[in-house]
Amino acid sequence: MAAEGTRSVLFVCLGNICHSPIAEAVFRKLVADQNISDKWITDSAAVSDWNVGRSPDARAKNCLRNHDINTAHKARQITKEDFLTFDYILCMDDNNLRDLNRKVNQVKNSKAKIELLGSYDPQKQLIIEDPYYGNDSDFETVYEQCMRCCKAFLEKAH
Repeated sequence: MAAEGTRSVLFVCLGNICHSPIAEAVFRKLVADQNISDKWITDSAAVSDWNVGRSPDARAKNCLRNHDINTAHKARQITKEDFLTFDYILCMDDNNLRDLNRKVNQVKNSKAKIELLGSYDPQKQLIIEDPYYGNDSDFETVYEQCMRCCKAFLEKAH
């Protein structure tokens, strides 16, 4: 059970090996840098079960390392319990949003606010594109957008 005054956020993408672990790691760094890690529970998950137990894509880990961020995340699929325990579930694109809204309809008393992470982007880039089929620069673009969005989200939620 979360301590009084603690908030929670779950970042979600299709496979949980590219952009949602980047968003999770970026958010963890932001709250650590602000010395408020004890106020946030942070995780990431997938709508699919394709990559359960796998580490993030090597390009995602390299991108994070280039920004002095480490991750030990292992991919997991979202559960019904997540809708009951997380305050926010922030996803990367319209397909994730549709899948999450379909899943939440099977959960009674969901407390999660489900949104696109990109809805917090000051540059108004609503969708965070999946970099999986791209190159290193696509992962860097995802990192930059996640940083902008996570900063704005944290300011609003703080």
